[in-house]
Amino acid sequence: MTRPRCLSLFSGCGGLDLGMKRAGFDLVFATDLDERCAESHQQNFEGVPFFQGSITEVDEALLRRFLGRKLRGAADLLVGGPPCPPFSKSRFYRKEKPRALKDPVGWETFGGYLRVLGIVRPKAFLLENVAGLAYGVHHEALDLLLREAGRLGYKCSWKVLNTADYGVPQIRERCIVIGMRSRSFVFPPPTHARPRASGSRTSGTRSASLPAWRTAGEVLAKLDTKKNASDERHFAGGQFHNLLCQIPPGDNYLYFTKERGHASPKFRWRSRYWSFLLKLSPDLPSWTIQARRSNNMGPFHWRNRILRIAEVKRLQTFPDTWALTGTVEQQWRQVGNAVPPDFAEYLARALRKQL
Repeated sequence: MTRPRCLSLFSGCGGLDLGMKRAGFDLVFATDLDERCAESHQQNFEGVPFFQGSITEVDEALLRRFLGRKLRGAADLLVGGPPCPPFSKSRFYRKEKPRALKDPVGWETFGGYLRVLGIVRPKAFLLENVAGLAYGVHHEALDLLLREAGRLGYKCSWKVLNTADYGVPQIRERCIVIGMRSRSFVFPPPTHARPRASGSRTSGTRSASLPAWRTAGEVLAKLDTKKNASDERHFAGGQFHNLLCQIPPGDNYLYFTKERGHASPKFRWRSRYWSFLLKLSPDLPSWTIQARRSNNMGPFHWRNRILRIAEVKRLQTFPDTWALTGTVEQQWRQVGNAVPPDFAEYLARALRKQL
């Protein structure tokens, strides 16, 4: 039986692509603008044609160079996660920056994705982005995607999913849009459920019949046995390290506010990003791994230190052996921007079955 073919845009270091490969798709082309991502991807997917450059350069001529003259049907599936900053929560704080399609990056990347979709016309497509894509203030981008994909003949389904519900040890909400020519995609059911004692700040499926969410403590335990020199070079919490040490696991700077009943408040209520001095709990999944390694924005390890690359890979469900190039900060960015491979694989298996 011929294996279905997958074309990848905004490929990063390959999280989404690894999930597709595990589910039985052959990767026939990948592309990303970032040089370090290109190097990492090519080390992990040896022999897969890769173009390093802007999505604006991925046109018919370039695709023919990599895929041959016949582009219609050159791939069965198109996947990709356009850069998310225009749709992220940070735009509620960064008032000076434009949102959604008003941001040139948002328009360029979503437009590029749709252009390639129109050129190749695969049997199906999958687009991943932050949950903010579904917010009312950003909905124009989602509406554009659904409208243009519909015009091309795709029946589209979309949903905001929490990766913790699918066995990833990380609370990471993402908007997933899947379009198929033959039918409407049916999202697979969750495999894990939020435990009863997980606290009010977590969202996710509740079910007594499913296994509980996988925890950060479960996947990091065997990695936390030795002190690492890099822990000293980048001091967790910076000038607030002493406060970080007092924050209970699973909490953040709000622990030191009047509203939370602290005897000596240090911060005003909701005066900082939610991830400020945010600490993991070993009894819960990780909070969302950000793309930027920071000394005051978490999540931090419950031992009051910055997470190590090996730990971030585990929280994102990458293999320990996954190759990453560049500095520690560049490696962190690659992993933080990626789709967790285990989550991608679960969606890909459902897609392949429905195709």
